[in-house]
Amino acid sequence: MRAALRRVAEVPWDQLEEEVRIWAGDVRELSYDTEDVVDSLLGRVKGSEADTDMDDFKELVAKMKNLFKKGKARRQIATAMKDIKEQVQDVAARHERYKADGVFANLAAATRITAVDPLLVALYEDKQRIVGIETARDKLIEKLCLTDDASKKPKILSIVGFGGLGKTTLAKAIYDEVRSDFECTAFVSVSRSPDIKKVFKELLFEVDRQRYMSLRGATLNEKQLIEQLQESLGAKRYFIVVDDIWDVSAWKTIRYALMGSECGSRIITTTRNISVSKECSSYNDDMVHNMEPLSDGDSQRLFYKRIFPGDNMCPPELKEVSMNILKKCAGVPLAIITIASHLASNQQIKPSSQWYALLNSIGSGLTKGDTNFDEMKRILSFSYYDLPSHLKTCLLYLSIFPEDYIINRDRLIRRWIAEGFIQGDNLYEVGLSYFNELVNRSMIQPIYNDIVGGIHSCRVHDIMLDLRCDLASEENFVTIMDTIKVNMPLERKVRRLSMQKAELPNTQLATSSISQVRSFTIFRPAINQVLPLSRFEVLRVLDLQDCNLEEYGHFSISCVGNLLYLRYLGLRNTGLRKIPMDIGKLLFLQTLDLKGVDGNAEELLASFVWLRNLMFLYLGRITYLPVGHGSLTSLRELRGAYFTQDSDLEELRYLTELRELKFRLPSKYPPKKVHILLESLGKLHKLQSLHIASDDENIIDKMGDSVPASLGLDCIRLVGWYETMPTGISSSSLPLLSYLEICVHQVRLEDIRVLGMLRALRFVSLESDEDTSTEEERETERLFMLSTDAFPSVTRCLFKNVIFAPYMLPRGAMPMVNHLSFGLLVSEILSGRDLCIRNLASLQSVKH
Repeated sequence: MRAALRRVAEVPWDQLEEEVRIWAGDVRELSYDTEDVVDSLLGRVKGSEADTDMDDFKELVAKMKNLFKKGKARRQIATAMKDIKEQVQDVAARHERYKADGVFANLAAATRITAVDPLLVALYEDKQRIVGIETARDKLIEKLCLTDDASKKPKILSIVGFGGLGKTTLAKAIYDEVRSDFECTAFVSVSRSPDIKKVFKELLFEVDRQRYMSLRGATLNEKQLIEQLQESLGAKRYFIVVDDIWDVSAWKTIRYALMGSECGSRIITTTRNISVSKECSSYNDDMVHNMEPLSDGDSQRLFYKRIFPGDNMCPPELKEVSMNILKKCAGVPLAIITIASHLASNQQIKPSSQWYALLNSIGSGLTKGDTNFDEMKRILSFSYYDLPSHLKTCLLYLSIFPEDYIINRDRLIRRWIAEGFIQGDNLYEVGLSYFNELVNRSMIQPIYNDIVGGIHSCRVHDIMLDLRCDLASEENFVTIMDTIKVNMPLERKVRRLSMQKAELPNTQLATSSISQVRSFTIFRPAINQVLPLSRFEVLRVLDLQDCNLEEYGHFSISCVGNLLYLRYLGLRNTGLRKIPMDIGKLLFLQTLDLKGVDGNAEELLASFVWLRNLMFLYLGRITYLPVGHGSLTSLRELRGAYFTQDSDLEELRYLTELRELKFRLPSKYPPKKVHILLESLGKLHKLQSLHIASDDENIIDKMGDSVPASLGLDCIRLVGWYETMPTGISSSSLPLLSYLEICVHQVRLEDIRVLGMLRALRFVSLESDEDTSTEEERETERLFMLSTDAFPSVTRCLFKNVIFAPYMLPRGAMPMVNHLSFGLLVSEILSGRDLCIRNLASLQSVKH
């Protein structure tokens, strides 16, 4: 059945037989029910207490024996398992019956159904109707260096971006502009499920029609077609566009026919996948062009040109609504053209009431029954159906979040883990690879960290959100309660519930059973719709982040300990002043986010140490860990712990899975305790990020000349002062360090030279006291110069109260820095020396 479900998932929903849709839906529901029964059994077995004198396996066996001695529990489990077995037999029988009737045999045919090729629209679109690509076209033509004969091998440019951004249109504009400069040209499309022999034949037809006609009746394999193409191209200088490449293997086969020429040929490829674009392009990222959305001005011109073809002027009464519609389109040409076609169908402009109705529907479900919207949905869905099954699940999950919501990457991955979408070892790393693959396939829009450049969040385009919400609804994957779906009947069991908006006229939830809901997410505007926790029985994910529970007094978190199957509890910034008492009962818990739960100084209860499955723990500013926290051996992220003078710091050494550690120390911390802390940190060999803060700014100096270091550390933040730069900060001790914040009373120029040798360093903040150098020392400083390969990766460099001068930077140093801050003596400014920063080509801002 799993194999059949995977096959069903590869076919667009509207192409499935009705029997297959119903069967697939029943199988999904059955899988949920089965997991619920298993969870219930495990919950009963684990109970609400842990025996620390028994290992996990012995404990489990003993509790199962005790459980089955209880007659009532035995009967309940037996009844549930019998019911599941009957349901399994029913769906299995229907599967066999459908196979016999040939229903599943139609799946393969369904995947081969094709509509009008979108390439034809791009190829034969009226050039007068194309808007906003002139600048990109000219820039890419310049990049192709058409008059450069120095490079005889073919030069390849790859254009990448998600569906609907206009990749094909841009490639066609370049093609039309430059094709006359070449001896032969071709423009072919590969598509999602390519027939490579067909692609080769189309190439042969365009570059050598006479040879193509002579071979018309012959049956040639791929190897023979490659040879024919190579002979036809021969010593000719050609320009070829290979459009819509979906995977690397297809490109690798096609390039065999194209890369033998040494006549200065040019090739353009287009793809939705960043990984494919990098494989296609010549050299490096310089030959990859990431498609950008249209500017506001170009978006308006395209929109108005399609609706008001005469004078391209928008009537005043439609001005505001048209601006709001374009904001939702976010510069995506496909969305703009589709919506414009809908508003001006049959050469008649629709009344303003229909414009507002359309505006309200975007982001909540695509307009049904409109051929323009159906075609846009079909084009966008190509990318979805090309995903492997595990990425389809992860992508649909994003429909839980509201329109325009910025989704934190790590929060999303932790929720995927809690939902069971990720299996095996190294769950976070696997989840990160899933996230990156969705970015590479242009399915989500990444949001970058301004400081270190990495991706920290993502968002979903409104039009893509429409598609995902439709798919999630069809598969009963997520139920979204909002103002649009006013009287939506809850005919199916609700599995994942998302409440997003303030006013929810739908009253179905008040009378419907939600005991089977496994994920409940509520966003701030809908806090008045929060449901009592007592109504949930198998909840795995409870996310109330940013909802002010203290302000809304009708909701109680006190019974959260009864949610025995909970894996994810998100209470960040909920305004709570006290940590729930019975969190220690949640033995399956993997993520506990209490950041912002800041009352008085508080210690977690002793039962907290039973949470041996806990991987991610985020605490308020003054939260103490209880005695025995060394038993939390699954923990990989611990942020916000407050270690007092009474804390047993030796327990830290047992948390060997930690990748990220952030904690605070009180003032007047004994040097002996600091020594124990350093020893414990030295045992955490998997640690990647370390942040130490203190109420005493000189606490760091008690560490002496050492710094907590492991070869895997890539981030160090030390809020406190060292007397001199610790010797532990060096390229040999910290080869992967990319982020460093440190304060040093006495900074020597040699310290800056050592920092410059950290090859992976992207962000550095070095703070010192006011300069106390003697005149003799300053004279030596004037002769100082960094090496030409210093700070090779730094993008942001902050030297606070550190005397530094531009002439210390030779050509080649800091090649990637875009923000630089440093101290400069008045005497240097008045000396007449050249202080021009001419060697930093990437510099965008400077402060001194």
